[in-house]
Amino acid sequence: MNIYVGNLSWNLKDQDLLNLFAAHGEVTTAKIINDKFTGRSKGFGFVEMPNDDQAQAAIAALNGTAVDGRNVVVNESRPKPEGSGGGGGFKKRSGGGYRSNRGGGDFNRDSFKNGDF
Repeated sequence: MNIYVGNLSWNLKDQDLLNLFAAHGEVTTAKIINDKFTGRSKGFGFVEMPNDDQAQAAIAALNGTAVDGRNVVVNESRPKPEGSGGGGGFKKRSGGGYRSNRGGGDFNRDSFKNGDF
């Protein structure tokens, strides 16, 4: 089972996360997610445990507990929704630029002459 762990202290390392969950069963991986530019922790991570019963017990035992001064959020990780490719927040705009079939833009000379602006 893949487990999401949020609200982590920025001081924690992967090994700290592994040790936290190892008390509740076998841990395959424990990874704190870091910012790719600064290398600083983003405050959340993922733990993988092969035994679902042990994973559920770890979730129940650790969710809401204080770890390094912060109450952590622990729950079963859910896959990203379809289409959430993480495009960085920028959307490509279709069209753009001058198109001859639009008459050269939004300015309407006739409206300007008639005082309809």
